Amino acid sequence: MPEPTTATGGLLAAIAGTGRDAVRGGYSRPVFSTAERDLVSWYEAELTARGLEPEIDRNGIVWAWWNPAGLPLEGAVVTGSHLDSVPGGGAFDGPLGLASALRALDLLRGRGVEPARPLGLAVFPEEEGSRFGVACLGSRLLTGAVTAERALNLTDPDGNTFADVARRAGLDPAGFGRDEEALARIGTFVELHVEQGRGLVDLDAPVAVASSILGHGRWRFSVHGQGNHAGTTLLDDRRDPLLAASRVVVAVREVAAANPGARATVGRLQPVPGGTNVIASRVDLWLDVRHPDDAVTAAVVAEISRRAVELAAGEGCTVQVREESLSPTVDFDPALARRLGATLGGVPALATGAGHDAGVLAAHVPTAMLFTRNPTGVSHSPEEFCTDDDAEAGSVALADVLADLLR
Repeated sequence: MPEPTTATGGLLAAIAGTGRDAVRGGYSRPVFSTAERDLVSWYEAELTARGLEPEIDRNGIVWAWWNPAGLPLEGAVVTGSHLDSVPGGGAFDGPLGLASALRALDLLRGRGVEPARPLGLAVFPEEEGSRFGVACLGSRLLTGAVTAERALNLTDPDGNTFADVARRAGLDPAGFGRDEEALARIGTFVELHVEQGRGLVDLDAPVAVASSILGHGRWRFSVHGQGNHAGTTLLDDRRDPLLAASRVVVAVREVAAANPGARATVGRLQPVPGGTNVIASRVDLWLDVRHPDDAVTAAVVAEISRRAVELAAGEGCTVQVREESLSPTVDFDPALARRLGATLGGVPALATGAGHDAGVLAAHVPTAMLFTRNPTGVSHSPEEFCTDDDAEAGSVALADVLADLLR
């Protein structure tokens, strides 16, 4: 890895070896894993080195406050992101926003900014939902968008409950749930994130302000058949759920293509028991659907579900469908977005198809996002990238908007 050329690049270089995935490539940093906890420790050490005192709240969110005037925390300006990743993800999705927050704080202090409001830095757990299936779980718990009961009973692929894993990480499951006090401290929230498409590449710009997030959700389809022996069971005697599931995957693409603007993906498929010489008894597949019109999202899922039942029956199988998470389309606070755009001299405004904690918080507090250019246009993949110069430009832009909001 080349030597970093900017301060933001240096912060990211310090964690470049944490959570590398030798099998998938990229990084695998599921929530409460050793890699993710190591990143939290790194971040807490960076905060401490800047004279801030990190604290972990009852929902597992890490907070720290720059408040030299000793002001009440209610109505503060907050910036932050996440440290967990998808399996085999890129180096910048999440950590870039937190490295930029640290760098922005350094820049604000270097400029001699005297904040008239406290500045909070926050790390939200399980943003990706890669371990427990519900994206933005930390911010959903904070706001009450998911109940504590449901969250605590979520299980990871190894059968561990969220409650058990959180307890082993030093958290008290009895404390999870909507936190009015923490919400009251957030007067304005700004999240910086690496762009997860190629909007800025095509515009030849390093930074943009977010305008909206596509409505999106996740559904689990369980296709039930009959487990049996691969060598002794004649083809005509099989009720093979993997064959049915494969037809459902094709139908997902067909239904999405018939609805302009829709995006539908099956990124994970799990046969049970999963033996090479075994006809599966059940196949679980996870569907991700997104569209700017929430009614279209619902219609796409309904049609895929209908097709799944039909296709499964053709193979002598049945299907159960369960919604795991659903987020409506988010339009970020327009006045705040205009203010950020004006502060930055009229940078582009971009919509995104990716979900973020900022999208969950937007229903409760004025919220905005900044995107930093990704020259590959690829994300959730080892090919995700951000140059040191663009990372620094994003940090400077974040410092500029925070300086304005802190007046």
